[in-house]
Amino acid sequence: MSGVVLGTLLNPLNTSMIALAVVPIERHYDSGMATATWLISAFYLAATVSMPVMGRLADRFGPRRVFLSGLILVCLTSALAPFAPNIWWLVAARVVLAIGTSVAFPATMAVFRSALPSGPPQSAMAMVGAANSTSAAFGPVLGGLLVQLWGWQATWLVNVPVTLLGIVLALALLPPSAQTRAPSTARPSLRTVLAELDLPAIAMFVLAMGCLVGFLLSTANDPGWLLIPVSVVGAVALVLRELRVATPFLDLRMLGANRRLLMVFAQNTAINVVFYLGFLGLPQWLQGARDEGAGVAGTLVLPLAGISVVALPLVTRLLRRFDERFVLITGGLLLLCGSAGLLLVDSSTPLWSLVLLTSLLGLPNAFNNLGMQSLMYRSAPAEHIGIASGLFQTFRFVGSIAASVIIGVVFTHGISDTGLTTMAAIMVAVSAAVVLAALLQRR
Repeated sequence: MSGVVLGTLLNPLNTSMIALAVVPIERHYDSGMATATWLISAFYLAATVSMPVMGRLADRFGPRRVFLSGLILVCLTSALAPFAPNIWWLVAARVVLAIGTSVAFPATMAVFRSALPSGPPQSAMAMVGAANSTSAAFGPVLGGLLVQLWGWQATWLVNVPVTLLGIVLALALLPPSAQTRAPSTARPSLRTVLAELDLPAIAMFVLAMGCLVGFLLSTANDPGWLLIPVSVVGAVALVLRELRVATPFLDLRMLGANRRLLMVFAQNTAINVVFYLGFLGLPQWLQGARDEGAGVAGTLVLPLAGISVVALPLVTRLLRRFDERFVLITGGLLLLCGSAGLLLVDSSTPLWSLVLLTSLLGLPNAFNNLGMQSLMYRSAPAEHIGIASGLFQTFRFVGSIAASVIIGVVFTHGISDTGLTTMAAIMVAVSAAVVLAALLQRR
């Protein structure tokens, strides 16, 4: 666990830390905010399509090797990005950063499966969840401090010592047995490797998913309707190819036969829609409707990501004593209660009540995240754990993007209490679906 924990926190850290650096970067390059927001959107797009690709590489070349390659890529990119001559070079660096940080989660799950084959390692996955939640919660705080003291460049350079230490720990501590999935004395040819990677299918997946995500990101302002047919063509071409090839990038027959895994992906998307509606929507409402400062807004939503870290040890014990179904039902009910409480909030609600509410909304993260990770780990075939873990993260990003689209729609005519109530109603409906899915889940 010590060999992978630093790598797993890089993605959520760089996802949240950039929020405090966008404005200084825009001023540095005088690019305009419309261009500067691509620093966020490009990262989401790249991470969405990279997760399953990195999982496929971990399954083929071994999680230890791929994990180390991702850390090296992040280290080099972070060291060079502050010297970008213009903002589009910096956007390109964010894409490379997303690819490098996307390696960690699927490779970590593959390491666990190889080193701990007896069952889901709840304690280890709880530590992954704690690292992710902590870095996501304190990323804006760290980003603000770094920008204030040393400028936006520091939000990149901070990755360098983290990745260097991560490389040392991974080399020293990750089990050599996890280095390759199927050791062989014969070294495969380049043609064999390329055939196994199924590069045309990866390109089709990138086209289909990238256009879909790009359309969702564009709906709040100027919808890119042309992206929909392009996405459909890419998806159809992907399906037709994957049903014919011997070693598919996406084993659609396996996924079609594994309805439990498909349900895991759907539940993960729904859970993250509710979480990111609160995590992204509440700060906007606090600043736009209540005229709270950025510091107050950030502090009030801190429990949304941070409270789950405290609850993870308890959830780990519950998961060992009962099962994923019990944990997910509990998490879903807590999520439903928190969403329903948000229906009662308006501009006159006291701040202490909002702190209690955001704590209630954040508590289910420990139950849902650990329960869903354990269920995914149990549902995925051992030989496909890397790509299944990558898809698991991909659907998390799809949930976050869907939430950002919903926020843009409900606040289209201005940030108000009415928009917050509409957002809360959507959260209640999706939370109810999460509870229903957990109830229908077989033990």
